Amino acid sequence: MGRKLPIDTQTFEILRTDGYKYVDKTVYIQKLLDKGRIFFLSRPRRFGKSLFVSTLESYFSGRKDLFEGLEIEKYENEKGDKAWQQYPVVSFHLSGGSFKEESGLEDRLSEIIDDCAEKYGLDAGQIRGETSPVRFSRLIRSLYNKYSKPVVVLVDEYDNPLLKADGEEREHKNRELYKSFFGVLKDQDQYLKFVFFTGVTKFAKVSIFSDLNQLKDISLLDQFSGICGFTEKEIAETFAADIHTMADSQHMTTEECINELRRMYDGYHFSRTSEGIYNPYSLLNALSDRFFDNYWFESATPTFLIKRLKNSPITVEQFENGLEADESELKDYRTDNPNPVPLFYQSGYLTIHGYDAEFKSFQLGFPNSEVKYGFLKSLVPYVYGEKNDGESAYSAKNLVSSLRKGDTTALHDELYSLFASAPYMTTKATRYEEVWRNQIYLVFELLGEYVKCEQHTARGRSDCVIETQDFVYIFEFKIDGSADEALEQIETQDYAGKYRADGRVLIKVGVSFSSEKRNIDDWKTVTENA
Repeated sequence: MGRKLPIDTQTFEILRTDGYKYVDKTVYIQKLLDKGRIFFLSRPRRFGKSLFVSTLESYFSGRKDLFEGLEIEKYENEKGDKAWQQYPVVSFHLSGGSFKEESGLEDRLSEIIDDCAEKYGLDAGQIRGETSPVRFSRLIRSLYNKYSKPVVVLVDEYDNPLLKADGEEREHKNRELYKSFFGVLKDQDQYLKFVFFTGVTKFAKVSIFSDLNQLKDISLLDQFSGICGFTEKEIAETFAADIHTMADSQHMTTEECINELRRMYDGYHFSRTSEGIYNPYSLLNALSDRFFDNYWFESATPTFLIKRLKNSPITVEQFENGLEADESELKDYRTDNPNPVPLFYQSGYLTIHGYDAEFKSFQLGFPNSEVKYGFLKSLVPYVYGEKNDGESAYSAKNLVSSLRKGDTTALHDELYSLFASAPYMTTKATRYEEVWRNQIYLVFELLGEYVKCEQHTARGRSDCVIETQDFVYIFEFKIDGSADEALEQIETQDYAGKYRADGRVLIKVGVSFSSEKRNIDDWKTVTENA
């Protein structure tokens, strides 16, 4: 199917007719048809939901020509004269619209109804009504009567008008409109062939999910874990030549390029036993540019999520060590829920790392390096503040340079300046030790993007070890103690023992933080193997 990478279109017809490469997801159409009629799918933004909806639209429109050579063609060929049936399709694409305005959602729904009526040759009288729910109901029945076929309803990004509403009052009004509008589907069941909703979040209090009691949420089911995004097998089958070209451009072997793509963009898991799923937006942009970058993360900074995190008891460190949520929390988003973890999962900043069958709980963590380091960098202004010019107070370049040179004086000065820039926490409930732990954790995790950095908390292990080509740094931190105490612990516990034989210079660093000064109060180093 040509050589173009599908980074600039979400329309199935264009992909199939204009020479784009296509990862075949049509087997999931048959899986859906075998399972039922009314579904909901939650996936993060830019993960291919709109393309799959467009694929469904082409399939139910009977566009046999677009599916030549794809998996669904095999199933259709077994149906004989019942293959490639055409059904009237009503598609609600809600990724765009002025949903902050008073009548924004109402106008968009009415526009879609009018466009559909025109597409199928209905006159205005057939869909006349005082409200958009009444007009929607008449549209479904009119299409059914005209074509003697049940109607397909596809709703893409249903939650966008709720997430983009300006304030709680507008969100509430949009939810109420949804309640009456999509509530129509419950009474029109006999006229419906297939219904499919997609979104990032599943709002627990939106009545479409309670009124449509036959709606099946497939978001966490194993058999649909790969419905969006790319598996490694799909990438190998479709983009092998592009990976080879990228590897040459980056002066890497093909294996090295695959490993870096995996580290950056793989790692999403959408069910209990899901294989790793690559972020399609980032992968395709990386292959197109022949460059590794934070494409998905930089397309929308999670300011709203960070504010939610600030007002929760969750620490930055917990994101790396692992968070938990039960199935009901991951499925349903409640605006009044103080726990931000479900929203972080649904938005794509956390993914499933494991499942505890006994307690029916999921273990969650960062999916990959793009998300991890992009998210941690977005926390810097909140933890360390900004310089006068508005730039981040954190500079990885200077810190890494000091580490690679073995310049512990410069390293001390950089860290001291960084901690001094942190905003003062006035909340009495916030203990300095908690603030300090967040600051320490964040800076050393960020260094891990450029050097090997391991943080430990278990007894008998140092607080942090950083490895460069020529040096191994062993850090021990104390609060309101002394650097000598920290160094003594390194010696007593022999934290350096495992590194003495590898030939690199060992630098033991004892650090004491003062809760009064809110910064490094004492710093001493001891060097071995120099």
